[in-house]
Amino acid sequence: MARITSILHHHHRHDFFLLPPSLPLIKPVHFKAPFSSFSSFSSISLSSSSSSSSCSFSNGVTTRVSTAEVDYAPAPDFDIHEEIARLRYLQSKLSNSNHLKEKLRILKRESRVKKFFDKNAGFSRVLLHSSMYLDDYELFLLNCLVAAGQEHVLIDNSQFDFVIDSEKSSLRNAFYSLAVMIENWDGIGEKRNGFGKNRDGVVKSLKKLLGTLRDIERFYDCIGGIIGYQIKVFELLSSSLSESHNTQWPMHLEESLKCQILDIHAPSVLNLSENMDYASQAALWGIEGLPELGEIYPLGGSGDRLGLIDPNTGECLPAAMLPYCGRTLLEGLIRDLQAREYLYYKMYGKQCITPVAIMTSSAKRNHERITTLCEALRWFGRGRSNFKLFEQPLVPAVSAEDGQWLVSKPFTPVCKPGGHGVIWKLAHDKGVFQWFYGHRRKGATVRQVSNVVAATDVTLLSLAGIGLRNNKKLGFASCKRKSGATEGINVLIEKKNIDGNWDYGLSCIEYTEFDKFGITYGHFSQAEFPANTNIMYIDLASAEKIGSCDNASCLPGMVLNLKKSIAYIDHLGIQHSVSGGRLECTMQNIADNFLNTYSSRQYNVVEDTLDTYIVYNKRERVTSSAKRKRTLANKSLRQIEDNEKYFHSGPPFIILLHPALGPLWEVTRQKFYGGSISKGSELQLEVAELFWRNVELEGSMIVLAKNIMGETRLTENNEPILHYGHRCGRCKLQNVKVLNKGIDWNSAENCYWKHDVQRLEAVKIILHGNAEFEATDVVIQGNHLFEVPDGHKLLVTAGNSGMLVKLIAIEGNMIDTGSWFWKYKLKDTHIHLEKVEI
Repeated sequence: MARITSILHHHHRHDFFLLPPSLPLIKPVHFKAPFSSFSSFSSISLSSSSSSSSCSFSNGVTTRVSTAEVDYAPAPDFDIHEEIARLRYLQSKLSNSNHLKEKLRILKRESRVKKFFDKNAGFSRVLLHSSMYLDDYELFLLNCLVAAGQEHVLIDNSQFDFVIDSEKSSLRNAFYSLAVMIENWDGIGEKRNGFGKNRDGVVKSLKKLLGTLRDIERFYDCIGGIIGYQIKVFELLSSSLSESHNTQWPMHLEESLKCQILDIHAPSVLNLSENMDYASQAALWGIEGLPELGEIYPLGGSGDRLGLIDPNTGECLPAAMLPYCGRTLLEGLIRDLQAREYLYYKMYGKQCITPVAIMTSSAKRNHERITTLCEALRWFGRGRSNFKLFEQPLVPAVSAEDGQWLVSKPFTPVCKPGGHGVIWKLAHDKGVFQWFYGHRRKGATVRQVSNVVAATDVTLLSLAGIGLRNNKKLGFASCKRKSGATEGINVLIEKKNIDGNWDYGLSCIEYTEFDKFGITYGHFSQAEFPANTNIMYIDLASAEKIGSCDNASCLPGMVLNLKKSIAYIDHLGIQHSVSGGRLECTMQNIADNFLNTYSSRQYNVVEDTLDTYIVYNKRERVTSSAKRKRTLANKSLRQIEDNEKYFHSGPPFIILLHPALGPLWEVTRQKFYGGSISKGSELQLEVAELFWRNVELEGSMIVLAKNIMGETRLTENNEPILHYGHRCGRCKLQNVKVLNKGIDWNSAENCYWKHDVQRLEAVKIILHGNAEFEATDVVIQGNHLFEVPDGHKLLVTAGNSGMLVKLIAIEGNMIDTGSWFWKYKLKDTHIHLEKVEI
C-alpha cells in the first residue's frame, strides 16, 4: 500500500534526553495583587499540618471589586511553586480522608479558610441563613473554592460604600459583604444600599455558583476536584511563564518524562489517493461494518471565533447552528451519515440506523438549541432512541498572569467548555459506552461539526473499515497540512523506557504546542508532518477503558491555551478582553494511552503493527473547517489553497449534490454521463435516484425530492422513521438542454456559503412522495416550475410548439420501487450500477 516515507532515522530527528530523577526548577515568577482584587496567596510549611498565610495590600488604599483589566508586576508575597506545593499538600490530606465531615475539618484548618472561620462571625450568618439551605457538601465546595485561592469569586462590594481594611483578610471582607446583603433582605437597609430587592437574585447566583463548583468537583475528581483543577492550572501556567528556552513537554506527555529518550517522527500513512484499489477495499469494509459502528459528534464547543449571531434575537450561537448551504452544520452531518446508510441499503437490502452520541454544553444554550433542532426535525426520521445527548461541564477561565479565575459579576466566574478531550471520561460517566453496547456497536467514527467535507468519497468509510477489519484501537484521518492553518499535526512517538523497552505509537501535537517541540512556522519539520483533522475511528472498549480511569489518563492532552483572549461582559455591561485560558483536554490525545511496547528499538516501519493508524487523502477530501469569522480586510482562506481565487472571481459555478447520490465518487459518476455545465450555472440535486445522460446546463436547475432516500412512516408510538429505498422520488434526464438566466451574479445580496442567492430565472422540479420526473430529447428554456404530485410521473418531451408536458399515474406494481431503479453490484472491490426498468 502507498505510504509517505517514514523518517524514523531522518537526519532532522527530534531527540530529547531527559535527566532523571527530576527536572530543574524554573525561575520563580511573582505577582503583585492588583489594588482592585482581594485575592491573596499564602505559603505553608510542609512539615506542619497547620500553616500560616500572609496578605499584603498598599496601606491606605480603599479597595473595591473591579472586573477591568489590571496591570501585574512581580511581588514577593506570591510564588507559584509555593502555591502548587501548598495545594498538593492539601489535596493529599483530602484524598486520604473518606468522609465528608473529615474533609470539612481539614479545609477549616487550612490557612486561607481558617482565617475566615476564626475572625469572621458573619460567615455563619451567611451560611445558616434560612434562604440558603446549604448542606455539608455545598459548604465543602465553598471551602474548596477559598482554599484554592479563588475567594474573589464570592466578593461583591459594588453595592456597599464602606472602606475595606487592607490589613484584614480579603476572605473576611468577602463574607462580611455577603452577610450585610442578607441582613438587608428584610428591607430594613433597603434605602441605604437597595439590595433588599435583589434577594432572589443573590440566592440564585450563589446556587448557580454552587452548581458550577459541584460540576468541577465531580467531573475532575480524577485529578482532585476543584483543588486538583487549580493545581493543574498552576502547573501549566508555571511552564508557560518559564524564562527557560529549553523544550517544555506538554502535560499530556508528562508520563513520558519517566523515559530516557523521547523522539517524534513524521509517521508512515495509508495514502488513499495513491492506492485506489486498497482505498476501495477499505471503503467496502466500512460499508459492511456499518451495523457495528456508532457516530460521535463533539459539539460542546462555544465556537467564539466563528462569531455566529442569531439575526432575529442577537444572541450568540454555537457552531452547530451555522446555516451552511441552506441548513445547519448538524443537519449536514446527519445527511452524510444517512447517505452511508442508504448506500448500505442499496448494497445489502437491509435497513441500518446508526446510533449517534452528541456531546453538548450549556455554552450559548448549546444543549438547548441542539435538542430543539432535533425535536423540530423529528430526530431526522431516525427515532429518539437512536440519539444520546450528553452535556459537558463548563470550567472557569483563568488569567494568564496569575491563574486566578476571571469573574464577570459576583458569584459568577467566566466559564467555557473544557475542550473536546473531556468526551471520553464524560462518555463513561454518562453511560454512553454502555448505550452503544446496547445497540451492539463495536467502534465509532468521531467527527467535528465544523468540518463539512470529512465524509467526501472514501475517507470516512475507509477509516472505519480499516479500524474494524484490523481490530485497531484508534485511527486518524489526515492530509497535507496547510501552512498557517490553526490545526495540529500527527506524529510518530518513539521512546525508550527506563526498563530498556521501547514504546511506539501515533499521536497528535496541537498547533498551540508547536513551540514546546521546536516546531515553528516555516521550520522544515512542520511540512513533514500530516495535519490532524479531528476525524477519528475509535474502538469503544478501548476508549471506555481510558475514560473509566481514576487518574489523569481519562483527561488526555491537558493544555492551558493562553494564545486566545477571553472575552466577557461584566455586570455593568462593559466588554472585556483578557489574556487568559482554561484547562482544556484534546480528544485525539487519547492515542497517548495506546502505545505499543517492543523489547528493542525498531529500525524499520513499525506502523503496520501498531494499535493506531493514519489514513491520508487529498486535503479537499478530508478537511475544510468553518472555525472563524473572516474579517473584511483578511483575504486569506487558509483551509484550502485555491480558496483565495474566490476573492477575485467568485465561484465559477455552484454544484450542490445530495451525498446519497454517492457518497462514493465511483457510485456518483455512474449516475452522470455526458453533457456540460456552463460557467456561471447552478445545479442543485436533492435526489438520490437520478439518471443523467447528455444534459447541457446553462443557467439554474434545481431538483428537490421530498422522499430523497425513502419514505418516512409513523411507528406505533407515532414516531417518524425513515425507511430507506421505499417510495423514493426519481429524476431521469436524457438528451436535455436547460437554458435560462440563472443566478444574478451581480446581486450584492448573494451569500454563497449560505447558498442564499438571487436568481433571474431557474428550472425548478419538486417531487412529492414517490413522484417521478422524466425529460427526454427536449430543450427547457426560461423560467419553469414543475411540481409533481405523489404517485405520479411527469413526462416532458419536445412538441410542435416547444415542450409537451404529460402527467400520468404510476402503476400499482411500481408504487414502492418506482418505474426504474439503480441496482448496486459488487465486482472485485468496486461497486457497479445497473439501471433496472420495471
